[in-house]
Amino acid sequence: MVPLSFAGHDLAALPDGALFWPARRALLVADLHFEKASWFAKSGQMLPPYDSIATLGALAALAERTGAAELWCLGDSFHDTDGCARLPDRARAMLAEMTARIDWRWITGNHDPVVAEAVGGTVMAEAEVDGLVLRHEADPGDPRPELSGHFHPKLRIASRGRHVSRRCFVATARKLILPAFGALTGGLDAGHPEIVRAVGRGAVALVAVDGRLLHFPLAA
Repeated sequence: MVPLSFAGHDLAALPDGALFWPARRALLVADLHFEKASWFAKSGQMLPPYDSIATLGALAALAERTGAAELWCLGDSFHDTDGCARLPDRARAMLAEMTARIDWRWITGNHDPVVAEAVGGTVMAEAEVDGLVLRHEADPGDPRPELSGHFHPKLRIASRGRHVSRRCFVATARKLILPAFGALTGGLDAGHPEIVRAVGRGAVALVAVDGRLLHFPLAA
């Protein structure tokens, strides 16, 4: 975990693309996109049907490692509104075990405006926690400090003929966008105009690597 100060709160960025809030023992993740592979399969594009299990396994390991008492999913946890119904039995059992022992909060997103409460946890559109707004998509017009997801930011760098891509956080003084945590999620370039528009001027891409938090200024 790499310390990250945001809006007066001491947080920690994890290389996995999650955020930890030590004062609340809260783990925050965005864009899990459970059952994305089965959604593609419905249209004839066959992908290995293990994305939900892989994502849940990584999330369970991270919750164990951090000792998380709370877990906040910042929207698009399911790839579509029927994703919950398509969860395989093993994934459903893994999810039920975690939601039973962790204070689990589902924030809804554009892919999953409805989350079935049958999987456990509490469903909400957004929340304000200790002065931080937690929502799926950044609101450029809201001046309050905010944590969000939605854009799947990735930092892409070309160096010596090689192209390197890493998921990253995008931050300004009042906005912090988390990368996608899901095992089967793509990414949008961190400097994309839509991301810069959402967070405003002075945005930086943050990459947690080798115990350091690397800062990369993004063009307005």
